[in-house]
Amino acid sequence: HCPAIPYTPVEIAEEARRAYEAGATIVHIHARTDEGAPSWSPEVFQKIMDETRARCPVLINWSTGGAGPMTGRIAHLAQRPAIAALNMGSMNYAKWSPAKKAFAFQFVFANSFDDIMGFAKAMKEHGIKPEMECFDTGHAASHVVLEELGLIEKPYHFSFIMGVLGGIQASARHLAFQADNVPAGSRW
Repeated sequence: HCPAIPYTPVEIAEEARRAYEAGATIVHIHARTDEGAPSWSPEVFQKIMDETRARCPVLINWSTGGAGPMTGRIAHLAQRPAIAALNMGSMNYAKWSPAKKAFAFQFVFANSFDDIMGFAKAMKEHGIKPEMECFDTGHAASHVVLEELGLIEKPYHFSFIMGVLGGIQASARHLAFQADNVPAGSRW
């Protein structure tokens, strides 16, 4: 058990409360089992939502990222958080250990266009605002398909996830590039 990572719904809600008291208005939540493994259980997400709402009025943003089939990664959207992550493309995702000269982990973070459209459709059906997560330079452009299909509504919200090995690296130049590649009026 890593004491720095909240696992249970109560621990996660307490961290949300602390973030709110420090000025946060939105919390991005990855659910876990009580043992710390990632969870897509709608029941676990509901407990987290209930515990968080009992403690503070933050907007709740569910994660949809990670491994596994899309059906499992969208089941918890039925809890209707205000926001949910919409991963906008695939990438190699890794953490390198210079000390060990080995990967701590590595995997292909697969988000096909069919999956992206499926997530966007589920979010629209549940009235959830997509947070379009862009891990690399081409990901922001994927919004065009969603826009043409009527699956997203303005103003769009983009998050630029930078510094992950396999994706766009964190720099002022890269941030400016990402910001220049989203539609005018978008939030990021």
